[in-house]
Amino acid sequence: MLKTYDRDGVTVVELDHGPVNALDLELLRALTATVERADSPVVLTGAGRIFSAGVDLRRIVEGADSYVADFLTALARAFLAVFTHPRPTVAAINGHAIAGGCLFALCCDTRVMAAGKIGLTELAVGVRFPRSGLEIVRYALGAASGRVVLRADTVDRDEALRLGVIDEITEPAVLLGRAVALASQLGSYPAAVYAATKCDLQRPVLEAINAGGDAAVTAAWSSPETRQLLTDQLAALAGKPTAQTSE
Repeated sequence: MLKTYDRDGVTVVELDHGPVNALDLELLRALTATVERADSPVVLTGAGRIFSAGVDLRRIVEGADSYVADFLTALARAFLAVFTHPRPTVAAINGHAIAGGCLFALCCDTRVMAAGKIGLTELAVGVRFPRSGLEIVRYALGAASGRVVLRADTVDRDEALRLGVIDEITEPAVLLGRAVALASQLGSYPAAVYAATKCDLQRPVLEAINAGGDAAVTAAWSSPETRQLLTDQLAALAGKPTAQTSE
């Protein structure tokens, strides 16, 4: 579900999990362990033509409440593993980066995009953001946070650059090389100073995350109302009629 390799002293972590690199419990745990082990700059990218289409909604709908709770805990830990990695992190966005996929890109220090659409569609799907995710969005997007979160749409790379969702546009053929070169450049700065400066910048974010828990978010994700919304969403994606609920 992950491919990890070294390229010019940079750890490339490639999401390789099904056709859309959907996020599930196993992938999140593997990603966290991989990033936490890395002692070099990291490039995060996706296999195939998609960076990540976000959460595997079917697993949420079909899983027990315990799966949802474990998933949200693992999601928050994975966000923070990427966000707080002491060495430089670069997202090489090779295709669609939707919802949780977009959020993982925002966890990185720098984002380079070659193709696809990107956006935070959680509100349109009907799920709440974990506290860690929302605070990272505020940090990464600043004044654009409200627009990106509340419109809950996706944009192309040109609009993403205008909004500050990404930092740079490149072409698919050179995306990975450019991301690795950028990670290497940032990695040439004194490692201890880079890590300390990054920590100082992120301190208010981590304080805000630690100030409150996600109990309400977990309860909302596990509720019958949310499960029905996600069931409807899956039916719409499959082009099937929505099942009628009984009174």
